Amino acid sequence: MAINFASQSKRPRIRIAPMVLWAVLMLGVITASATNIKDVDITLAVDTQLENDDGVPAHQIDVRTENGIVSLSGSVPHLLARERAEEIATMVKGVRSVINRIEIRTVLRTDDGIRTDVELALLADPATNFFGIKVGVRDGTVSLTGRVDSWQEERLCVLEAKGVKGVKKVISNIDVVQPPNRLDNDIRAEIERRLDFDVWVDDELIDVNVIQGQVVLSGTVGSLAEKKRAFGDAWIAGVKAVEDGQLQVDWFKHNEMRRSRKYDVTTSDAEIRQAIKDAFAYDPRISRFDPEIEVNNGAVTLTGRVDNLLAKKAAVQDARNTRGVWQVKNHLKIWPTGIGPRSRPVPDADAEVAQAVRAALVRNPYVHQHEIAVTVNNHLVVLRGAVDSGFEKEKAAEAATRVRGVADLINNLRVDRSWTPKDDWEIKQDIEFELWWSPFVDQEDISVTVAEGVATLVGQVDTLRDRRIATENAYEGGARKVRNHLRVRYGPDELRP
Repeated sequence: MAINFASQSKRPRIRIAPMVLWAVLMLGVITASATNIKDVDITLAVDTQLENDDGVPAHQIDVRTENGIVSLSGSVPHLLARERAEEIATMVKGVRSVINRIEIRTVLRTDDGIRTDVELALLADPATNFFGIKVGVRDGTVSLTGRVDSWQEERLCVLEAKGVKGVKKVISNIDVVQPPNRLDNDIRAEIERRLDFDVWVDDELIDVNVIQGQVVLSGTVGSLAEKKRAFGDAWIAGVKAVEDGQLQVDWFKHNEMRRSRKYDVTTSDAEIRQAIKDAFAYDPRISRFDPEIEVNNGAVTLTGRVDNLLAKKAAVQDARNTRGVWQVKNHLKIWPTGIGPRSRPVPDADAEVAQAVRAALVRNPYVHQHEIAVTVNNHLVVLRGAVDSGFEKEKAAEAATRVRGVADLINNLRVDRSWTPKDDWEIKQDIEFELWWSPFVDQEDISVTVAEGVATLVGQVDTLRDRRIATENAYEGGARKVRNHLRVRYGPDELRP
């Protein structure tokens, strides 16, 4: 149930949860009270999500739950798997907090080797290459120092370091340069706007208070994932710290009190355009460019120039995550020649781009063990070879996308592991299970039928976001193919009930 906020497409994968566990989980769903979910049911639900995710070795992870607080322990081969396990737990209904005690038992590497790879990763990423971050490594723990302009830039540097094989921990000593003091009222108003336009946050039950640049979030959200999203939205210019300890996770209260006002209120194209523009300004992958944004009845068209594929994809992601957007047409042109006052020239030779992509794949902890062939023609990257899962195929593409000089990518990687057929009735039950435990959709509003591995979804959801999530849940339940006929209450006219 790990939902990527970029709304990546999901591919069918093998269902490995044993039948006995499935039966116990379904019994827990049925017997759970209306206002409270039993800890044992949460534990089994998290276990199931971990077992059905190709990004974590679930057999090495132990799950315990007490009063809705999930504790993870055990060991995984790299830092990204540790964080993915925690992310998966935050996506389960009823989880209020996660304590992550998972140990990293990664490949043995010298500190010098890790340092070199982290420096190369920061240099290769088109959004971090000009930050000038200094890297230190001791016993696999990476420390980053330097100065950046925003919390988002600091987080991006940390993410790059975590994505290097052999890294056990990342400590950020990066200073964020604060702009001149802003009025607390201005900060609060901007945070409230960001929360309001974020499709992943139901802001009606969230209160924002600001005292001398210190932000305090309080109130109620429906999931731990939503809480983390709100925390990120609060980091804007002028904010010195964000405290979210008073923002409680209560899925039942949230569902009872959630409102449709956020989607009922008419949003003008001008407001949508401004919200997207603001999102671009805080996204270091896009902020140094100036894409043209046109909005017509919720349909967004992006034009202009960027110098890398990562920026083009990020622009679509940010636009889709904006309330009121029904469609995004991405006509951004990639000119990998360096655009903007702080850009550095990208490699002109395709051979250099290919070498940089190969290096990115080798240092990636998910795909470094695979033989992946890379060819480049006029900055178009083609990946060939074989990986073990659709997840690893996506991670290989993601690693290549983060390299300067890549203008487009064709992913011809072959997935050796194919879909394993299941009985239609079992797929149906597993899809309903996935929908029930998702904090983003209401399973009672969705009818599921399955024929020859093809799942058909009928009913209603609130938003296009919910509709996409339902499709992902169906694939996670074991469907070979998904036909989504869900109507959207607050969406384009063509999909409304």
